Amino acid sequence: MPREIALTAEVARFTVRTKPSQIPREVMRHGKRSLLDGLGLALAGNAAESGHVVRSYLKTLGLPLDRGATVIGTALKVPPRFAAFANGIAIHADDYDDTQLAVAKDRVYGLLTHPTAPALPAVLALAERDNRSGLDLLAAYQIAVEVETKLAEAINPRHYADGFHSTATFGAIGAAAGAARLLGLDVAQTAQALSLGASQAAGLRENFGTMTKPFHPGRAAESGVLAAELVRLGWSAAPNALEAKRGFFNAAGGGYDPRAIHGRLGKPWTFAMPGVSIKPHPSGSLTHPGMGVMLDLVLRHDIKPAQVRKIRVGTNRHMPNTLIHRRPKTELQAKFSMEFCMAILLLERKAGLAEFTDAAVNRPDVQRTIGLVDFGVHPEAEAAGYEKMTTIIDIELKDGRTVGGRADFGKGSPANPMSDEEVAGKFIECATWGGLSESDAGKVVDRVFNLEKIRRTRELTRLLAIGPRGKTARMEK
Repeated sequence: MPREIALTAEVARFTVRTKPSQIPREVMRHGKRSLLDGLGLALAGNAAESGHVVRSYLKTLGLPLDRGATVIGTALKVPPRFAAFANGIAIHADDYDDTQLAVAKDRVYGLLTHPTAPALPAVLALAERDNRSGLDLLAAYQIAVEVETKLAEAINPRHYADGFHSTATFGAIGAAAGAARLLGLDVAQTAQALSLGASQAAGLRENFGTMTKPFHPGRAAESGVLAAELVRLGWSAAPNALEAKRGFFNAAGGGYDPRAIHGRLGKPWTFAMPGVSIKPHPSGSLTHPGMGVMLDLVLRHDIKPAQVRKIRVGTNRHMPNTLIHRRPKTELQAKFSMEFCMAILLLERKAGLAEFTDAAVNRPDVQRTIGLVDFGVHPEAEAAGYEKMTTIIDIELKDGRTVGGRADFGKGSPANPMSDEEVAGKFIECATWGGLSESDAGKVVDRVFNLEKIRRTRELTRLLAIGPRGKTARMEK
């Protein structure tokens, strides 16, 4: 197969020509689950400190704040690019959003992007502004996710290993595809929108554990909207910026594997295989297999904190390079701390939004328990392969016993999926955390699971606009 194929044009054709009827029913079902998950996370994330900063920023721009697209969890309405920016940040603010699994064994950590955080805000904002149907929204979202994830699978894994955050980079391109679809761009225009999205693709992993990590998908979502809207107005861009010698794949990764994407868009859809994980905890995906094992051991053996002498956690050598915060002092750092995740499960037997707060992280008992955790490389986990997140845990008790377990993937993965009821339950947890009433949260669940039947996206977004006290949609002053 030739190294350079007309890949940008191929992606553009897929984006423009795919009919909703060509998307399998099961793929649509998985998409609705992740879409619902994303909306709940936007509600929760806009209650985070980063949400306050973003709203303050929007108010400095001199924009009308009562028309356009909804900033979820508020009464603000702004132009779509800014709504996409705010909602993309909010979805990823708690690091609680869905995760793309990898196909190839050389994909480090076995995961690639958080697909919904950049894709959904871009298409939701445009669908709301332009009064598009639920089916239009759902199809554009599916296409954006498919483009984002297949491109991420194709690039040389050096891209991520050397410091790029793939959610940010491929998110900008996927968001451009979804936006181009909703704006009705033709194939040539869509190729240019993809190229313009690729020229905006950026994001550094060094920022993990700070507000800049959720900034990445927010900026990617905004970049996608900006790319499509500029091209619709006549902006020009290269027709081949993905595959060209001086294009995205070579510049950002040193190359790519054409076999991972050429002829593979929708064959099968990523939502079908290898699938997308929905997180049960608001922390980095790499913590989740271990968290599942830890919680099971604590509950099954009824382990009390006072009984524990040492907790040993072993993974492959790449995972500690992302879970870098050994002694976290903030909730953002705690999301990338295996030590904290083990400690909080031992102490609280749960790890949800209420456990990931600065106050919880700095509790004396939490900091003491963090000191019991020894996190490092385990040869068995290393031998399992980097496409997995193999985690091996041994809890040494003061009475001389040791109990342990192993998992390759966590709860919420295709190997151990959440039920629809569990996904809805997580949404309601996040929605009420963000100030939405349980009644309205239930209505959102119903609308999303029947999204293809909704005539106007605004029937959904009007439920997501709430005032500062979580009761009525009114302008924030």
